[in-house]
Amino acid sequence: MPNPRLAARYAKSLVDISVEKNQLEAVKSDMDFLKAVINTSREFKSVLKSPIITADKKSAVFNAVTAGKVSEITVAFSKLLINKGRENVLPEIVIEFENQYNKLKGINIVKFITAQPIGEDLKSQITAKLQADAGISNIQLQSEVDPGIIGGFILEYNNRLVDVSISRDLADIKKQFLDNEFVLNIR
Repeated sequence: MPNPRLAARYAKSLVDISVEKNQLEAVKSDMDFLKAVINTSREFKSVLKSPIITADKKSAVFNAVTAGKVSEITVAFSKLLINKGRENVLPEIVIEFENQYNKLKGINIVKFITAQPIGEDLKSQITAKLQADAGISNIQLQSEVDPGIIGGFILEYNNRLVDVSISRDLADIKKQFLDNEFVLNIR
C-alpha cells in the first residue's frame, strides 16, 4: 500500500544527510540507478515488497544488485530501511527523493504529451514559451507519445493541466449530447 507521508519523511532525511555530507549529486545518481532497476526488474521490486523473504535475504539481494554502483550513504540508507522493515516503500522513496531534489535545485518538471513524437526544435520552442508566459525557469521537459489523444497536446506543470487534445474535445461533445444540452436550448 502506498504511503506518501512515510516516503516523504525518509526522502527528506536522505536529502538532508546527503546535503550535510556534500554528496547530494552522488545520491541523486544512486536514486536514478535504483529507479531504473525498480522500473526494469519486476523481480527486484517483488523481493522488496515480499513479506515472506527475510531481511537477510533482502539485504543480500540489494547488495548484489548495487555492489560498487551506489555510494556509501545509499548503502547505509538501504540497510536502515531493511532493518526497519521499510524496504517495501523504496520505490515511493526514490520518487519522492527526486521530487525533493528538483524542489531544492529549482527544477520544474514539465510533461508534454502528444499523439506523435516531436523534434528538439519544437521542444525548445515550448520551453521558451513557458519561460516567457508562465514565468517558470529551469525547465526539464519530458515529452511522451500517446496516440490515444488523437491530436493536440496535454501539458502538465506545477500542478496545472492544459488539455487541448482531440480526445478531450470529443469527450466534451459526447457529454453535451448525452446531457441533451442542445435540446434544452431549442425549447
